[in-house]
Amino acid sequence: MQVSVRLFAAYRETTGTSELELQLDEGATVRDAWHVLVNRFPGLATFRHRVVGAVNAQYVSLDTPLRDGDEVAFIPPVAGGEHGEDYFAVVTDPIDEAALRARVSDPGAGAVLTFVGTTRNQTGERRVEYLEYEAYEPLALRQMERIADEIRTRWPEVKGIAIVHRIGRLEIGEASIAIAVSSPHRATAFAACRYAIDRAKESLPIWKKEVWEGGQEWLEEGPAHLQ
Repeated sequence: MQVSVRLFAAYRETTGTSELELQLDEGATVRDAWHVLVNRFPGLATFRHRVVGAVNAQYVSLDTPLRDGDEVAFIPPVAGGEHGEDYFAVVTDPIDEAALRARVSDPGAGAVLTFVGTTRNQTGERRVEYLEYEAYEPLALRQMERIADEIRTRWPEVKGIAIVHRIGRLEIGEASIAIAVSSPHRATAFAACRYAIDRAKESLPIWKKEVWEGGQEWLEEGPAHLQ
């Protein structure tokens, strides 16, 4: 059978491609596809990254069987549509915080809280010149929706949720992610907004590369190791 494979961030740079086709035996799993890739591109074996698989824009177990025509994505560890009252987007233009607040405004909301994450110029002793972000957009949007669903389960009184992540090259001081939450009371808005950014950092298939004079590096964080 044949499956399509998408690669991102450090995996894309190591293999020199963002998309390719793999011929696999019937009954092959996501894990089998990864091992075929490593055999074809030995440089992948040098990574200590924790590998996560997705099939047809859904996170899956590495033991998930594949079918002919599936799209498989291998997700390096992460360092971010519209749905009812909520709004989710991956953008290349600067994030408009005022527009985001307007997205979640509601007559029943006594609090509208926004969080904006900005790029900083220092990591340890390293002086960063700019950053680059890359995303697997369909899965990122689905994960944003999932985060919103989790928030509404925990805090049913929340009125509106908006999550936007920017990709591409960002200069120091520019906003990379913005979250807006509206609710009747401020305590709920603070709790929900903090939950959203924590979950976004650990689960969105969006990667950050720091670029400094004389070097660059994809930052490693995120979900479970490929075992």
